[in-house]
Amino acid sequence: MIDQNYKQETLGPILIFGSGETSLSGQRIFDQLFQQLPENPRVSLLETPAGFELNSHQVIKRVAHFLQQRLQNYRPRIDIIEARKRGTAFSPNNAKIAAPLLNADLIFAGPGSPTYTVRQLQDTVSWHYLVARHRMGGALVFASAAAIALGSYVLPVYEIYKAGHDLHWVPGLDFFAPYRMPAVIIPHWNNQDGGEGLDTSRCFLGKSRFEAMLDMLPKDQIVIGIDEHTALWMDCADQSCQVMGLGTITIIQDGEHRVISSGGSFPLDQLADCRIPDPGNGIPDEVWVQAQQVERSLLQEGAGPPQDVVALSKRRQQARDQKDWATSDEIREQITGLGWNVKDTPNGPELSKL
Repeated sequence: MIDQNYKQETLGPILIFGSGETSLSGQRIFDQLFQQLPENPRVSLLETPAGFELNSHQVIKRVAHFLQQRLQNYRPRIDIIEARKRGTAFSPNNAKIAAPLLNADLIFAGPGSPTYTVRQLQDTVSWHYLVARHRMGGALVFASAAAIALGSYVLPVYEIYKAGHDLHWVPGLDFFAPYRMPAVIIPHWNNQDGGEGLDTSRCFLGKSRFEAMLDMLPKDQIVIGIDEHTALWMDCADQSCQVMGLGTITIIQDGEHRVISSGGSFPLDQLADCRIPDPGNGIPDEVWVQAQQVERSLLQEGAGPPQDVVALSKRRQQARDQKDWATSDEIREQITGLGWNVKDTPNGPELSKL
């Protein structure tokens, strides 16, 4: 039975990269996201987009290594979700493999093939767990193939750019359908790998081919082009969007092109007749009940200190880094007054209930 007391404002943020998620600019964007996560956050890395590759595990391990090394101050606990291919021991429909998604503070999916991602994830346990966790407040980060697969329609990059197929679209995972937002996501919007002799913008298709593909889309579609080393931060609870990183995003809607530079923000409802969906919308009842049970279990176990205590701990560590001992002691007393103890360790501060 669906819990009617569930609060819709717990929807987690969505971060969509145009590229560069493991670069220095990506690290800075991730850092801002991690500041909003609980201490020692649980991170699930979904292997599916590259599941057809023989080294798919190595592909996703590079992301794990990046998070462990570049964001080590947050001490993330990382699970690799080996959901590679349907009909195998590593199927996205394997509930045991997908289980960590239900208690993740952050779920990441990235490089691979967009069309493969859709074929392997559509209507699977892994996909339903991912959506349910987002409705419970988990953050989502998508890049590259996974970003494209999110849309109502998918750009078949490899099929057109590499294999020479005729221009066409493929139905996508349509993640934003419950939000009444028929979105098409195009990363690598300003790609210049082809140099002066070959236009590889618009995710390697080039402007002329992409303009022809625009005419093939239904009129209500919203195209969101994201430059390289740039990300679109969508705060579903706050109903706002922000452009982060080094470039711009381009929104094509009703035949008009709108470009928003890094640092710019706009209301989420500018993208469509956007609404927050009912909590269990589009999720099988049994999955939604399971997600609620996991969430209640985490709360009962005391999954971590409240956000105000976490924020104080981070402020205190900043004061210590600046050798501002008076401020550090003052913040410690505030933390103690809220019922928590802070212990300084070589790996950073640790909070425990008094």
